Amino acid sequence: MKKYIVALDQGTTSSRCVVFNQKVEKIASAQREFPQHFPKPGWVEHDPEDIFTSQLSVLKEAVMKADISSEQIEAIGITNQRETVIIWEKDTGRPIYNAIVWQCRRTSNLADKLIADGKGEMIRAKTGLLPDAYFSGTKIKWILDNVPGARARAEKGELLAGTVDTWLIWRLSGGKAHVTDYTNACRTMLFNIHSLEWDQELLDLLNIPRCILPEVRDSSCIYTTTDKKVCGFEVPIASAIGDQQAALFGQGCFEKGETKTTYGTGCFLLMNTGDRPVDSKHKLLTTIALGMNGKVEYALEGSVFIGGALIKWLRDQLGIINTANDVNILAESVPDSNGVIIVPAFTGLGAPYWDSYARGTIVGLTRGASKAHICRAALEAIAFQVKDELECMKEDSGIDLPTLKVDGGASVSNLMMQFQADILNTTVYRPENTETTVTGAAFLAGLATGYWKSKAEIKKVWKIDKVFIPSMKENDRSNRYAQWQRAIERSREWDKE
Repeated sequence: MKKYIVALDQGTTSSRCVVFNQKVEKIASAQREFPQHFPKPGWVEHDPEDIFTSQLSVLKEAVMKADISSEQIEAIGITNQRETVIIWEKDTGRPIYNAIVWQCRRTSNLADKLIADGKGEMIRAKTGLLPDAYFSGTKIKWILDNVPGARARAEKGELLAGTVDTWLIWRLSGGKAHVTDYTNACRTMLFNIHSLEWDQELLDLLNIPRCILPEVRDSSCIYTTTDKKVCGFEVPIASAIGDQQAALFGQGCFEKGETKTTYGTGCFLLMNTGDRPVDSKHKLLTTIALGMNGKVEYALEGSVFIGGALIKWLRDQLGIINTANDVNILAESVPDSNGVIIVPAFTGLGAPYWDSYARGTIVGLTRGASKAHICRAALEAIAFQVKDELECMKEDSGIDLPTLKVDGGASVSNLMMQFQADILNTTVYRPENTETTVTGAAFLAGLATGYWKSKAEIKKVWKIDKVFIPSMKENDRSNRYAQWQRAIERSREWDKE
């Protein structure tokens, strides 16, 4: 009887399910969007029931499309939006408040106070994170502080808290397991990435009872089984991993120094640093890449704030393209950007600049500049920002970067990937399967059950679509990057009074 791995990908705007065979071929998939809630400016929420019901419905739909029986499902793997948090009643499973999404900024004042009180360095040393509303800890505190009676109920052990992986496992199993994995735990700002446990000093700092938090386990292990009454079948849930770490694993970045970039709305860069957490001098995040066989691996993580969002801006705000693909057609119609450089600092600049007052700018405009040159400059701007982050990673880790693996929507642009290779002086690999997040969850579930025997076996099924080899002369590369840095300086502190 043929067996299959079912992978769930619970994202910020939609829930997805993919059924894979042993060759990692996609047999069937289903996807469903769910509502976003914005109760106040800067606030972002999801209804936890929408998260669960959308994920359950696509699970059933994908299995039905694949035309397989429950006996043919080897295991289920889960990857999820990180940092989003939910608190629910232990006895009934009823959420006491909406999920507070990673994008939500309502707890910025709490994070600022932690820094003002001199707690920033302690938090960074224990968690690898900088105090920020982005992470789950301040969100949990907010719910306990603002939902009537919540804190008292939490202290009595009547409530449970968790990130999206925890919520899904608890619901899919009919409440049998309250668990998370290391990659999700380390994004809460409550987990010590060195001792690998919930940190009591951090819990006390945010006044969060330990009893509401889940047990932390490997990313690849059998957590529990689904409940037949809930899912219609009983199969093992055998992986859970945050989405960016899932993409790192799905790209086969198993060795120290191997690095991936996911080109989405922003760009997420992760470098595997092996069994050693690397302390970043550039305010990159130190995070757990994977928990497996009782051991953890670490990663450096950097984020480009504006990646694919720049292409959407060209389409929706400037109106110079009708579809995202138009940017490639126009960019390829000219040999270069004609000196035009775009700095897309719409929300400030991240590493290595860390300037929240920077604003977007276009420099180098002449009468000869056309929309084709602006499109080309936009693709180059994304690649320049990735170089900024990777230069920080190389300096922090002491690891050179011989290759870079890429995935995500914008990685389909051959022109941009070639420029990325050129400006980095690094060979860029794009896999045949660019859906690396959901593939990573599938791999980890299959390894937990023996469906795949080893990482070496997985390496064999990871196939390259295209290799981009740097061809730019060193003098051109250094001049182009120097121009980029000059343009950056023009955008710095623009909005500062």
